[in-house]
Amino acid sequence: MGNLKLKGKDILKIGYPNNQSVNIALEVMKRNFATKNIHHVKSLLKEILVNPENYEKDLTFGQIAEALLSSKKTEKRMLNANRTSFQIFGNNISDEAKNQLYTGLKLPIALQGALMPDAHSGYGLPIGGVLAVDNAVIPYGVGMDIGCRMSLSILDTPISYLDGAKDKYEKALAEHTKFGMYETHKSHVDHEIFDRDTFDMIPILKRLKGKAIKQMGSSGGGNHFVEFGEVEITEEDEQIGLPKGKYLGILSHSGSRGLGAEIAQYYSRVATEQCPLPKEAQNFAWLDLNTHLGLEYWTAMNLAGDYASACHDDIHRRLVKAVGGRVKAKIENHHNFAWKEIHNGREMIVHRKGATPANENELGMIPGSMTAKGFIVRGKGNPDSLNSASHGAGRAFSRGECRNLFTQNDIKKELKLKNVTLMGGNTEEAPMAYKDINEVMNAQSELVDILGTFQPRIVRMDR
Repeated sequence: MGNLKLKGKDILKIGYPNNQSVNIALEVMKRNFATKNIHHVKSLLKEILVNPENYEKDLTFGQIAEALLSSKKTEKRMLNANRTSFQIFGNNISDEAKNQLYTGLKLPIALQGALMPDAHSGYGLPIGGVLAVDNAVIPYGVGMDIGCRMSLSILDTPISYLDGAKDKYEKALAEHTKFGMYETHKSHVDHEIFDRDTFDMIPILKRLKGKAIKQMGSSGGGNHFVEFGEVEITEEDEQIGLPKGKYLGILSHSGSRGLGAEIAQYYSRVATEQCPLPKEAQNFAWLDLNTHLGLEYWTAMNLAGDYASACHDDIHRRLVKAVGGRVKAKIENHHNFAWKEIHNGREMIVHRKGATPANENELGMIPGSMTAKGFIVRGKGNPDSLNSASHGAGRAFSRGECRNLFTQNDIKKELKLKNVTLMGGNTEEAPMAYKDINEVMNAQSELVDILGTFQPRIVRMDR
């Protein structure tokens, strides 16, 4: 790697104004053109200086162009005195989670909000929080695990195989799923996502591509899982296309791995620098979608979402290959993402942090715990929830509380009672750590219809 010998005074000599544009130009050129000849770099900077408007939408040079076209100082944003409209679903929600949403509702860009019945406190927007804003994206409103999602494959394999050939299914999970920061597959697939030029257009993505290739088809730690279980279709739906009955299913929960985490960390920090807010609202710092950085994050977020989806496809492909059978139906959804949507006749950016999209007739999967049933749902498109539903049962106890409250023995008793085999897992993810999924589902009957259930039988998690 070369080391570009470019200094601020070189940029000033070209004619750049003595403001933030110099530092931005320095950072962008050193990041992207470290191995290039200094004369070539200076000529590029001259071109941008002469016609900055030609480079406004350029993913490499847009930030420099923006700084040249606008020499505004970064001013501290104030919160509104009053909250914008919102709705809370469910009763068993902590005041801390509610207060986090209330802070978000006072942002000058906030348009509408909602809290799902599985809500609990997080960073900035609470988990289970939904926030619609005007033409901006809040990195912490999306969350650290961009594109974290559920994926359910329903197979044509008789359900009796889960007991009759249990060893085969356990072996498949042991050999073909990888968890945490260090486990990766020996063989890697050539997925189309790695051919996308987006990886080359944004410096942080270029740097993370190798890690993304390595971690393809793996799952995170914490509450992420891959499991075999019993699917029961209780209501026929033409999108699923299966008659009522019981089926063998594969359910996975994971996100965009190191790729998404590093995108989230970088742009959260940048947003905080660009958008100073009062202390209680710092984690709501946003990026305007008319700016280069906003466009950059939006592009990176969408790539991370597609990567998360590709990871799930790879997990399911490996497992189906190992255990046999054919996939008859697939149901999947993100629950940490931001979408451009129309509500009340206007375009909004809807952040769902730990919330499932539930547009009218949209299918989704809401899990319970390692022993509790999850639910296959169809959205009702309720405007009060911004067409959203819960993303699970939600935590009743924090991870720290679980370490003090529960033992491995407590988990073993619960697993035996529910006839579930657990591979990995720890007390932080104990079944007792979560709210009652049935109560959560009852609290959102206005948001979704239930089409079926998924009962975990063999569960694999990080150790």
